[in-house]
Amino acid sequence: MSGPAQSPEPALVALRGASFAYEEGPDVLVGLDFEVREGRALALLGRNGSGKTTLMRLLSGGLRPRAGTLTLGGEPVTYDRKGLTRLRTTVQLVVQDPDDQLFAASVGQDVSFGPLNLGLPDAEVRSRVGEALAALDIAALADRPTHMLSYGQRKRTAIAGAVAMRPRVLILDEPTAGLDPDGQERLLTTLDGLRAGGTTVVMATHDVDLALRWSDDAALLTPDGVRTGPTAPTLARTELLRQAGLRLPWGVAAAGLLRTRGLLADSAPGPRTAEELAALAAMATPTD
Repeated sequence: MSGPAQSPEPALVALRGASFAYEEGPDVLVGLDFEVREGRALALLGRNGSGKTTLMRLLSGGLRPRAGTLTLGGEPVTYDRKGLTRLRTTVQLVVQDPDDQLFAASVGQDVSFGPLNLGLPDAEVRSRVGEALAALDIAALADRPTHMLSYGQRKRTAIAGAVAMRPRVLILDEPTAGLDPDGQERLLTTLDGLRAGGTTVVMATHDVDLALRWSDDAALLTPDGVRTGPTAPTLARTELLRQAGLRLPWGVAAAGLLRTRGLLADSAPGPRTAEELAALAAMATPTD
């Protein structure tokens, strides 16, 4: 006889029945269930005012739910010093505007702030700072004053400060906003490297095309709650997209057209990038 079925590992971090409202304001989130699974790149999408920023701050401990529970590895988070330290060494949030996060005189000092606050030995702090600067490709900027950085460099410095904490979950609020195309590509390459190193990345974005290209799963915030699933089929649900105030990604539309014309099998994945679309088109083009 086979043994009992093994239950899945608990989510790295999760909200169960969470509700939140700002002081004297309406409910922002009500009875929300949301979880981050290890190793899955997750895109969080929704219109302005849907609660994305509130949700991210609840996950990182910056806000406390009015009702419901935040869990870490299946265990409820306590909001005392010990509980919050445990949470913040596991989950790190990088806000959209790097100027809201940077405050030290130089890049190296700013990135070292978190590890120093953990009371780590100097050698460990230096190791973490060096590792984070290298991961974000800004090691040459270690002594640069933060007020002399470009916008993209400030973004990378803010992310490096979070990476230096060695979190298992890195949450990014609109990380590509304000970056030129080259800056976006460099950042996505960096995130791929972090994921390969074992960091689970959550990205809040308005860009459905970026979500289709980058993420494994998509979570859409709607007035009825949050809907999460594998990215491509989730972002093909037109009614759900309408409720979330989003449009159909071009890659999903292109896949639909290719399938109706018999150029893409129903079971085959659709294109996520322009390069993948060009490759599919080349394969479908008859040659002499």
